[in-house]
Amino acid sequence: MLIPCIDLMGGKAVQLVRGRKKALDADPFEMLKKFRGFPAIQVIDLDAAISGGNNDAILKRLCKLGPCRVGGGVRTVERVRELAELSAQKIIIGTAAFLDEGVNEKFLRAARRAVGKRLLMIALDTSRGRIVVKGWRKSTGLRAEDVIRELEPYCSGFLCTYVDKEGMMQGTSLRWFRKLRSITALPITAAGGITTREEVETLEKMNIDAAVGMAIYTGKLPLRSEPRK
Repeated sequence: MLIPCIDLMGGKAVQLVRGRKKALDADPFEMLKKFRGFPAIQVIDLDAAISGGNNDAILKRLCKLGPCRVGGGVRTVERVRELAELSAQKIIIGTAAFLDEGVNEKFLRAARRAVGKRLLMIALDTSRGRIVVKGWRKSTGLRAEDVIRELEPYCSGFLCTYVDKEGMMQGTSLRWFRKLRSITALPITAAGGITTREEVETLEKMNIDAAVGMAIYTGKLPLRSEPRK
């Protein structure tokens, strides 16, 4: 399944190269209209992710208008509950899922108690082989393939971003996603550099969804609505 992305920064839907350099921006509600008919839309609040504010007003409207998986700055149980009350289709936890020494089981247990594991996804954003947090600004010593099974009890799936190729329009690492697929049976959504329909179809054959931003925004990957399930 192809999942279109809306990354929010400064009130706009933006696309960044490797999470830092802004390549383009658009009206988030115009993008939502283009994505009508898709069973899921990924919405990440980048300002909240890097602790630079938030786009809550826009986020609330988007959740009312479409089936949004929401992430970015989800670091308290209160925030988890807020997003559940907004009827977020999924709530994506990244930074708060990890401590310097490993998995933050205390927080994840609390989040699971608050809304149930069905609503929760955990982001395994990886750069140079290590999970990165705080808007991809800080690298941990953890590898996704080493902790993914430990995280299974706390979520219904994973968002796995290959940060090294994010926004670069150079393709992604199918080898990395194939490795993760061999480790966990839970749903995986791949992100980071996915550029062509062929890559999306290859991921689908692995039973992995594809979250795509830059390739859609630039027209490299033409949209076609996917049937709602």
